[in-house]
Amino acid sequence: MIKMIQPWRRFAGTAQAVVIMGLPFLKIGGESALRFDIPSLRLHFFGASVWMEEFFIVLVAVMVLTFLVVFLTLMFGRIWCGWLCPQTVLNDFTRFVDRGRGFLSKAGAYASVLLISILVAANLIWYFVSPYEFVPDLMTGRLGNITGSFRIALTGIIFLNLVFLRYKFCATVCPYAKLQGVLFDNKTLVISFDPRRRQECLKCNACIRSCPTGIDIRKGLNASCTGCAECIDACAEMMGRRQEKSLIGYFFGGPGEAGRMLRQNAIITGSVTAAFSIFFIYLVMTRIPVDMMILPNYSFPPHITADGGVTNSYVLSVKNRGKSNAELFIEAKALNGIAEVVPGRVAIGLGEIRKIPVYVAVKNSGNSSMIKDIEISIDSKKTDKLRITKRVHFMYPMSK
Repeated sequence: MIKMIQPWRRFAGTAQAVVIMGLPFLKIGGESALRFDIPSLRLHFFGASVWMEEFFIVLVAVMVLTFLVVFLTLMFGRIWCGWLCPQTVLNDFTRFVDRGRGFLSKAGAYASVLLISILVAANLIWYFVSPYEFVPDLMTGRLGNITGSFRIALTGIIFLNLVFLRYKFCATVCPYAKLQGVLFDNKTLVISFDPRRRQECLKCNACIRSCPTGIDIRKGLNASCTGCAECIDACAEMMGRRQEKSLIGYFFGGPGEAGRMLRQNAIITGSVTAAFSIFFIYLVMTRIPVDMMILPNYSFPPHITADGGVTNSYVLSVKNRGKSNAELFIEAKALNGIAEVVPGRVAIGLGEIRKIPVYVAVKNSGNSSMIKDIEISIDSKKTDKLRITKRVHFMYPMSK
């Protein structure tokens, strides 16, 4: 029995389509699993919310993806292009465009592509506007000019791409396809014709006819190859009639070549990818959902209270970057004395930035002519327990 590759590719493409189409509908903690909310400039990422001022985390994630792509390309060549690239998957789903003959057939194919383009364009927008808002707004005509214009523009671009460019995009336009030629080495996984069996070739040209970019794999590696493995199955079908294996297949480096998979450049690239991955995980695990900055309150100079203590005032600038409203408790600790703070509790809404004047009174502080340090803390008693402590100067009134 001939083992075909295309059923596995179709399964991988279908699984990817289900994930990409369904992910915007998945909610974690009441928010989209993956969505960039433009009004609040916040990235929802599988339960975590990353604000604009924390986008260095996203930058590190981009570095992880970049080095991961380099590593996977070095090891497995165009496996992404042939199996998982959305361009390739959409081309595979719309192959009826190439098979259409006659006016009615072409019109029906173009109408089907238009419906697919409308759905794909909406799906792209769902990663910025929740589908739970998009669909009702679309049905009631309240989608808005900007979102509506993007929807129309994306639909047109996708439609023209799927009707006219198709695999030509992969062979001529895609920058990743051009970059891969630089990343390959002599042990990268490639689809290749086995020259050791050249005399067995039937000269049927089935490999050329099946290739979406029209290359002849028998002439060697070609930058236009998308790695779709259509030629492997086409050759396997023809050679199967002679009870022979396909003359084309996946090879690390090339047919008959041997060597170590763990070569120096692969180890270096893999190590850098792992290092950035560990750093990204560390940043995500240690990020603090509440940010606090303490400034002196110049409108309230230090003064002595009736009971002999000294009061200072500060302005706490607090931002809630968590996933829900926060109730924070404010505490103060004097290094040489007893400190009391007013107010002792404050509520901060999700995404809210509040500047809170606080008053800290220190009693039994010793020599009033000295500048001492105190610690001001904000504390959450919820399950997402956090505590932020910062040290500030405590000023004393100048003696007359």
